[in-house]
Order: sequence, then structure tokens, then C-alpha cells
Amino acid sequence: MKNYILLCLTIICSFSAGSYAQQSKINTADKNYDNYAYIDAIKTYERVADKGYKSEDLFKKLGNSHYFNSNFEAAAKWYGELFAMNTAVEPEYYYRYAQCLKSIGQTDKAGKIMADFLAKSKNDDRAKLYAEDVNYLDKIKANSGRYKIEDAGINSKYSDYSSYVYNGKIYFASARDTGNFSQRKHKWTGEYFTNLYFADTDPPANSTVKVNKFKTSLNTKFHESSPAFTKDGQTVYFTRNNYINGKKGKDDNKITLIKIYRATLENGKWTNITELPFDSDNYSTAHPALSPDEKTLYFASDMPGTVGQSDIYKVSINGNGSYGTPVNLGKVINTQGKETFPFVTSDNEIYFASDGHPGLGGLDVFVGQIEDNGTISNIQNLGADVNSPKDDFAYIIDPVSRRGYFSSNKDGGQGSDDIYKFLETRKLQCIQELNGIITDAETLAVLPNTKLTLYDNLGNIKNTTISDATGFYSFPVECGKTYNVRAEKEEYTTKEINITIGKLTGKTSLPIALEKSACKVTIGDDLGKCFGIKMIYFDLDKSNIRTEAALDLEKILDVLNSHPTMKLDIRSHTDSRATHQYNEALSGRRAKSTIEWLVKNGIAKNRLTGKGYGETQLVNGCSDGVPCTEEQHQMNRRSEFIITAL
Repeated sequence: MKNYILLCLTIICSFSAGSYAQQSKINTADKNYDNYAYIDAIKTYERVADKGYKSEDLFKKLGNSHYFNSNFEAAAKWYGELFAMNTAVEPEYYYRYAQCLKSIGQTDKAGKIMADFLAKSKNDDRAKLYAEDVNYLDKIKANSGRYKIEDAGINSKYSDYSSYVYNGKIYFASARDTGNFSQRKHKWTGEYFTNLYFADTDPPANSTVKVNKFKTSLNTKFHESSPAFTKDGQTVYFTRNNYINGKKGKDDNKITLIKIYRATLENGKWTNITELPFDSDNYSTAHPALSPDEKTLYFASDMPGTVGQSDIYKVSINGNGSYGTPVNLGKVINTQGKETFPFVTSDNEIYFASDGHPGLGGLDVFVGQIEDNGTISNIQNLGADVNSPKDDFAYIIDPVSRRGYFSSNKDGGQGSDDIYKFLETRKLQCIQELNGIITDAETLAVLPNTKLTLYDNLGNIKNTTISDATGFYSFPVECGKTYNVRAEKEEYTTKEINITIGKLTGKTSLPIALEKSACKVTIGDDLGKCFGIKMIYFDLDKSNIRTEAALDLEKILDVLNSHPTMKLDIRSHTDSRATHQYNEALSGRRAKSTIEWLVKNGIAKNRLTGKGYGETQLVNGCSDGVPCTEEQHQMNRRSEFIITAL
């Protein structure tokens, strides 16, 4: 993918020539480079380099010129020459070199360069992501094999990319020029400027797809791309160079950047073409994407406040047609690299292209989840079907049919960029495994044959298992969910642990150490003390069993099931606050609810008795009118499970 449409900011370096014979050539190339005329700059730089001339700045500019045109093999060659000089270079060159090496299959060497990048740029988000996920290739492999992909049938030998499907037609940008007059080439890429084209998405069988130029005022002599239509077809957002009403805008450096424009359809013609109010001559905005409710516009930009080279933003579309203030989506999604080409679905998924998150090289396509509060979570690489060592981007999908399109300059295409259509055969899911080893807390010996029960956060049993000969257990679990794990073994005290699972595909470890049971009970003892149950919790002034109370009652239930002749008298107590009559009635209802829960879960009613004692059996002096701390009152709020028969 050519970076002129990706908001890549070039690095303008100072240059000192050592050979006067080459000076004029290099000066000309520098002017081309500084004006983003990379194709012309490359020709001159390479002629100079081929004659044996070596310079740090020469190799930087040669590498950059190829890198910004996504020619990663050539970029790797010249960055390699740069690093061979053993001079100190900016950390960014380590990252670019590693990206290029990945793109040409030299992953081991890329890993070493990335390790150097990490050492030099520990505060860079890209370095942090790499350090946190050194096994990212395993995750990419796990996410692969989910697509059927084929050529979209609309490609040319030129750049074709950034598609949008509306009303049975696919709209896209192309550098082909089907006009009858002069053809204008862009000096950055050496290709023609892009215009908008369209074709049928479902042409008749065995027929050739006819591609048509979008003959409207949307197309100009400069770049257009990335259309996004409203559902009623009356409004379109699109990307164009800073050019409107025959006037070309420039930034402070006399460079024409790109902006998002809006147009409306009136009497069959696109009119009222206007730039959006947050556009600027001094930064770029591009690649608009509407939320399904059309109340939010997502886009890419390098506006002030951007984390990296380009970030993804959102802006509200107000009912009166005005716009809110753009909001950066934050560092979970945006890195110091390029994040671009957003696309949002009704499943609250946001797809985007990035060279900052760990990938296969160049731009990869990723997906994240849009949470209710607007934050982004669970970012994952789509896998090696869509993604390649080259640039992969502009992914769109129908969330119902799971069909869609993406763009790529991967090997085997017809042009520099091509559009591919796909069917997603298996949705990407975050897969987590919860596992651990059960041990004796004192001796550290492994404990095989330990029963483990997995509960969700509502107290529902989700799974059970037994630890193996090595004390190991595992459960398949859902990402981001909270669970309770109970471990039970004879002669050991039952233990429960609350655990929140990670939000990315992987494994969550939960080792559990059990203590030998020191509790020997007989008739008259409180069974609850064996498990440290001081209180069966209820909501204030209520008597329904709460989730955490049910987990404690599960322990009592297990003992009753293991000792079928055991009988219990369940006693509920309150502190002295509130009236005597109220406390007695409330504690009675709670004792009754506790019995009903045990009966509902299989215990014979004749094995259970119960009563509420209110404040009549205080364990300290905290009676009416006596000042006491909350901790002292808590001692009186208790539940007892007195054994009446064994």
C-alpha cells in the first residue's frame, strides 16, 4: 500500500556529501525526496550508490523511499547497508528494518533487530507490545485457516484498493486511468492519481466484471479514495487531496495533504462537496467509516494529539448535521506506528490496519471490540489468510453473511495493490484456558485426584474436572470473564478462589495450594466454622440468597451429601440495631431461606431444622444503647450450622 494515502510523515534529514562529483546529483535527489517524489529520488540515489558512494543519509533516504512505497525487499537492502556502517541511528530505523525483514521472510533476524529496538525504545508502545507478546506468531497461526479468499475480479495492473459495498455495487479507488485525455502521475509512487470506480458485486455467471469510472464531481485530477455511503444513499464521505472548487490547499511546508469530504445526492447528482469542520491544511484526515447507527464517524488522522504516525479517531455526528470534537481512540488501539482504515460493524467490532501491533510485516489487519463505554479491547491479528508479509488493509465485512473485501499488495496479485473478496468460514474468538497445579500448602507435594469445580460469577456450575497424576487441571474459559474455582480433596480444607480471565487468546494460570483439614466435628459443633463461614450474606433487609452466600452453602451441601445421616440445625443471628421484633422476624426469614436452598439442591427436609434468634444471643456486650464498632457488631451477625445427628 502506498503511504501517500496512509498519512505517513516522511523524515527530512540533513545531508552532507563527501564527493563533489556526486553533489549535484544528490542535491537533485534530495529535492525530490523532500518533495515526496520518491520514484525520481530513488533513481538518482541508486545510481550514486551503485558507483560505490556510501553515506548514512543516502542509505536512510534510499531505505525510506522504498519503505514509503511498500517495496520492503529493496528497503531491507538499503537499511541493511545503513546498519552495516555501524553508526548510531534513530530507533525508528530499527523498527522499519525489522518490518522489512519480516516482509521478506527473515523472521529470526527481524526478531533480533526488534530486540534492539526494544532496548532503545522501552517507552514506545510498539516495543511494549512486542515485549508483552513475544509469541505473537503462535497467536497469528491460531487465528489462521478461517477464510476462503479469491481475487475480486476488478483488479488492474495498477493500484486498486479501499472498497465499499453499497446497493449491490462495490466502489473502490484505482490508479488506472480510463479517461481519454492526459494522464497525471504521482511522483511519490510513479502511478496515476487514484479516482473512484465501481462494479457489480454479483455479475451474471460466466460474465466478465465491468468496471466503471464513477463519473461525478467527486473525482478530480488528484487522489480520491475510501468512500462511505449512508444507508439511504443520499450522503457520501470520502478521502481526497486538499483540493476543492479548483483550489489546492497546502500546509506550512507547501505540501498538499489529504482531507475527508462530504457530498450529498440531489436530483441524481453529487453536490454540496464540503470538507469536514475538523479538517486542516496542516494535518491529514482520511478513510471515513460510519458506525451502523450513523451517529459516529471513525477515521484516521495525524492531527495534534496523535500517538504515532497516524491514529484512529471518532467524532459524533449530531442530529442537526454538525459534528462533535474528534476523540482519539487511545493507546490500546493506537501505537507510535500507523493505524488506519477503520471499519465498524453492528457486532461492535472495529477492524483496522496497523504496522504497530505485532504482525507478519508491513500493515496487518486487526480487530478489536468496542465496549459500551467506547473503549477498545481484545485486539487480535486476523491471521495469515488475510494478512501477509506485505501490506494488508481496508478490510470490510458484512457481519451477517461474513463476506467482505480487503486490499493487499501481497505476492501473486495483478498490480501494486489488489482487492480480494473473502468468506469468513469461522469467526475469530478469543480462546482462553484456565489451568494450574494443585499442591499441599505445607509440603508442596502435588495433589492428584483433587475435584475442581468452575463457577461463573452468578454461582452457576460451568464445569468440573479432576486433577491428573501431576496435580494438573485445566478448564476452557471465556476471555475477560470472572470465575470462581473450588478445589476439594479428602483430609484437606476446601478452597475457593476468584479469578478474572485475560482478554486475549492464551492461558491464565491459577495454582492452588490446599491446607490439611484440622476440623474434626461432632454433635453440637458448628459445621460452618470448619469452612470459615461466619455469615450467610443477604442483601440489606432481604432474605434471598446472594451469589457469594450460595458458594458458601455449596460447601455445607457437599458435606451433607458426603454424610447422608448428618442433620443440621440452622441458626441465624443479627446485631442489636433495629428493633427486637424486626430482627427476630428478619433472622427467621433468613434461616428459612437457607433451609429452602439446601432442600432445593437435594437435601431431605427432615434433616434440617432452623430458627432465627434475632439479637437474643449476642456474643459480646453490644446490646441496645451500647456504643460499639462495626467490627464488634459484625461478630453478632452470624450464621450457625449446628450438627444435631451424625
